[in-house]
Formats: sequence, C-alpha cells, structure tokens
Amino acid sequence: MTVPPDDLPIYRILTGPDDAAFCHRVSAALQMGYQLYGSPAVTFNGQNVIVAQAIIWGGSTLVSVG
Repeated sequence: MTVPPDDLPIYRILTGPDDAAFCHRVSAALQMGYQLYGSPAVTFNGQNVIVAQAIIWGGSTLVSVG
C-alpha cells in the first residue's frame, strides 16, 4: 500500500499518557505500516507523564524545511 489507509496522513504524532493504551496505539500504527520518526518526547503535567511519538507512513521521506 503506497498511502495510509482510511485517509490518514503520511505524518502523524501520537500523544497521550504513558500507559498501556498509548503503547497499544503506537504498536497498532507500526503494524499498519507506519514507522517511528525521531525520538519520543516526554513531559509531566503535574499528574501524569505525557508522551509523544512522531510516525511516518512506511516508505515516506520527509524533507526538512527551513
């Protein structure tokens, strides 16, 4: 498949609490054909650890602008 399914974008950033549900979302995206893009980001909002992980569709090449 050359484009992501369900009209999903080529580049996505997944965010949420650092829990099993977030890990399952990332795993599902990888199984769908996305690849990790860069390192995860982690912060603390005063109550929970919040994580973010960028992903790109397999075979995509992102070009840095600027």
